Amino acid sequence: MKIDDFAPAKKHATVTTGEAIRMLRELKGWTQEELARRSGINAKNISMLENDRIDIGKRRAEQLAKAFKVHPAIIMFPEYEGEPIQQAA
Repeated sequence: MKIDDFAPAKKHATVTTGEAIRMLRELKGWTQEELARRSGINAKNISMLENDRIDIGKRRAEQLAKAFKVHPAIIMFPEYEGEPIQQAA
């Protein structure tokens, strides 16, 4: 077999905003209730955000970013910011 016989690996998997929020929360070891307390966003909305049932919006992104101590772009544009999500733990 030659190297040309293999397909190249894809660089990154697509991550939604909700998945990024869940990953950050789980990396911190927080429950949705703990994230709600730290961010000022109620737990029901945290759940809806994590399941991509509501849009994040600038204000919520800023609240979550402050709670996680990351830049809001990591939450709003996770497809471009995958590596910093792993570093946030």
